[in-house]
Amino acid sequence: MLFRQLFDRESSTYTYLIADRTSGEAILVDPVLEQVERDLKLLKELGLTLRYCLETHVHADHITGAAQLRSATGCVNVVPEQAQVDCADRLIRHGETLHVGEIEVQAIATPGHTDSHMAYLVNGTHLLTGDALLIRGCGRTDFQSGDAGTLFDSVTQRVFTLPDSTLIYPAHDYRGQTVSSVEEEKQWNPRFVGRSRDQFREFMNTLNLPDPQKMMEALPANERCGNLASSPA
Repeated sequence: MLFRQLFDRESSTYTYLIADRTSGEAILVDPVLEQVERDLKLLKELGLTLRYCLETHVHADHITGAAQLRSATGCVNVVPEQAQVDCADRLIRHGETLHVGEIEVQAIATPGHTDSHMAYLVNGTHLLTGDALLIRGCGRTDFQSGDAGTLFDSVTQRVFTLPDSTLIYPAHDYRGQTVSSVEEEKQWNPRFVGRSRDQFREFMNTLNLPDPQKMMEALPANERCGNLASSPA
């Protein structure tokens, strides 16, 4: 398996390239519009065919590169079931699996940051947690139909129950951290350690965070999979 973690500095977003070396088929998870040329160049250099663009959720802090990548490569745009989009080629449900060559990518519903959030377990070892679980943190729950209690349940029941050795790869990091594990986050994540569900809800509901800078442009664009035109993709 080829696994690459790619970074967009402006939004602190991680995009993940996953590919089967034998077949040359690839998936990009959470692509960023401003990094489309970087991603296309890397695919070409590595001799890969992009089969899927896969979103963990409808992002509020950056515009996805999915529409441009679909136009350039013919890939299939996949978003979580129940996401408020009108552009997806395919919706993915909890427990459903995508295949690229011999690689399996299993969708795990982890709502709470948004109401249609998915994490993706790659070959049973690498978990792309989106914004549900960050390294020593978690995504906010105060807009996009987020709910703190639901996020607590998602993380404790569907992430922390995976094997301790499962590697955690989030959609963002703002401190330069790149990877963690289920074992580490169960032991050291200050949002969850020592907090009951009610205590977590109280904490999250009093964060009073500012809106993401790009939210007003990112949300409507991402409902069209990053197509900047006024009409749906």
